[in-house]
Amino acid sequence: MAISGLAFSCKPQFSLRPSLFHCIRKARFGSVAAIETLDEPESLIKYNTYNSDDSPHKGNTSMIDKPTRKVLNGLKKKGYEVYLVGGCVRDLMLNRIPKDFDIITSAELKEVVRVFSQCEIVGKRFPICHVHFENTIVEVSSFSTSGRRFSRDFKYEFERPIGCDEKDFIRWRNCLQRDFTINGLMFDPYAKIIYDYIGGIEDIRKAKVQTVIPASTSFQEDCARILRAIRIAARLGFRFSRETAHFVKHLSPSILKLDRGRLLMEMNYMLAYGSAEASLRLLWKFGLLEVLLPIQAAYLVKHGFRRRDKRSNLLLSLFSNLDKLLAPDRPCHSSLWIAILAFHKALSDQPRDPLVVAVFSLAVYNGGDMLEAVKIARRINKSHDESFCELLEPRDLDFEALKHEVMDFAESSKGALSKMTDEYFVSQAMAGYSRAPFSDLVFIPLALYLKASKIFECVRGGGERRFASKQGSKIDYESLAYGSPQEVRHTFARIVFDTVYPLDLTE
Repeated sequence: MAISGLAFSCKPQFSLRPSLFHCIRKARFGSVAAIETLDEPESLIKYNTYNSDDSPHKGNTSMIDKPTRKVLNGLKKKGYEVYLVGGCVRDLMLNRIPKDFDIITSAELKEVVRVFSQCEIVGKRFPICHVHFENTIVEVSSFSTSGRRFSRDFKYEFERPIGCDEKDFIRWRNCLQRDFTINGLMFDPYAKIIYDYIGGIEDIRKAKVQTVIPASTSFQEDCARILRAIRIAARLGFRFSRETAHFVKHLSPSILKLDRGRLLMEMNYMLAYGSAEASLRLLWKFGLLEVLLPIQAAYLVKHGFRRRDKRSNLLLSLFSNLDKLLAPDRPCHSSLWIAILAFHKALSDQPRDPLVVAVFSLAVYNGGDMLEAVKIARRINKSHDESFCELLEPRDLDFEALKHEVMDFAESSKGALSKMTDEYFVSQAMAGYSRAPFSDLVFIPLALYLKASKIFECVRGGGERRFASKQGSKIDYESLAYGSPQEVRHTFARIVFDTVYPLDLTE
């Protein structure tokens, strides 16, 4: 269905992109190349189990999880319209497992509550339903609620044009509230139709992140969109439109308006879901790293790392190895990436013998058994990565000297973590660079600091009683996401060891 234009009256201070109202487009599922990769859409109402051993990119299981299917089917059976909306539609089109699924329905929120026994309405300004299934929460919004929000928040009025039916108008109006065009898609899983009203499919084809409304307005309305833009581009490997890139860079200081809890959440989305290295590169490229992580920005400046630099270093290699273990549906607890930052800070401040780092990682892995860690480390028969300036030339250290250095390094790592939570120290990290913005931002709360500290404390305190070393390399992703001390420690140690002693694929 094509419509040449949408009638509207616009207040003088606000203007829409012309492309927003060129056409309303319905894409039959599978009718365009971008969406041919979605696996078996006809199986939506079936409850396939997801095997955690399966690769995220295998096509033998459905990418729409069981709780989401139950909610879709429950509402559909009651006669309501239901759609998947937002980033999950984009990810399904790209054959990627979505981080989560958002549902929108024609049902009122009170009607959604009546359909599901374990359901509650949350939020005052933007109320939605949380439907609980086992340990999963499925978010459901209503067209009626979003319609009232649209009327209140948007500074212009629209009239439904001739030829545009009521359902199209409601869907289109909802899509205008999205942050980026590639997130402004709706998928009817029963009719197998994707609704694209704002050019999202075309931008997916072009691998482009572009705001729905003008970027300057969008980012000033909600500065968190700047961080979401970075996260999406990093995860998908997309580029920004010229306008979006300009305002990501020039409005970057505005993110300091966000509360610290929100900043931690956004940083966790970037670093804990499998795209940490790309996120750090983009944060550096667009001048956001010196605002969010001044200590790490100072490290890049000190080592002459340019904004568009393609080279790697120890910091980026650590997060590259973290990414290899994670995925959008297999995240880690935030204490893991915070511990990695602290570890790197300690090592960059005082470079160490690679054997010291190896023993340290092995001691973290086995709960602080230094004797066992040293025995294993001395049997390492491959060389460390010599490109990292944080690693010294190997020395011949006896057991006591090695033990002393390892315990000193554990203390230094905990000290680095303390510095990362000290506003004065953070503010001084970039003080020597006149063009750097001032930032004393600390978004790590006390509870998270204490949790990350425990990763290093087992080395300083010696072997733990009743500690069972992990057998095998398989990660318990549920435990890792919930922050199980043992699982976080094991994963941390694995990342450190594999970075210092990378696998040689030619052997």
